[in-house]
Amino acid sequence: MSVALRWGRRSGIVLHPRICAAVTAGSCLAHLWLVAGNQHGTWLNVLMLAMVAVCLPCAVHIWRHGRVSSLRQVMASALVMTGVHAVLLLGVGSGAEGHSHHGAAAAASGAAPSGAGALLAVIVLEMTTALLAATLLARLRTRPRG
Repeated sequence: MSVALRWGRRSGIVLHPRICAAVTAGSCLAHLWLVAGNQHGTWLNVLMLAMVAVCLPCAVHIWRHGRVSSLRQVMASALVMTGVHAVLLLGVGSGAEGHSHHGAAAAASGAAPSGAGALLAVIVLEMTTALLAATLLARLRTRPRG
């Protein structure tokens, strides 16, 4: 029983950073794909590239070492990107259509814009990334040194 308990704990210690790094890298790849499609404005493409430049090296550090500074940076970036996506979803500064390419027609018919579901999915992904980084930080703080 003791061996199985130790194996389970050790597996959890290794698995948690790997999941956090994989979700962070997946988010970076998704944003790179969006930039490559060039369907967004220049400022959004620059913002997405900046996010990738910040988060991708941190994902590598988290995968290899689980560094606290990388986890904090990923958590902060994910929360900022959650806010940015929420602003885009609500359409602040872009009239009634928000981030959707055909939001005005959908809003007139009472249906949700087609881009809204994708933005909600990205918000969930960013919140999941922040949560994984925050819980890993908490685990690293409570883990005994030695």
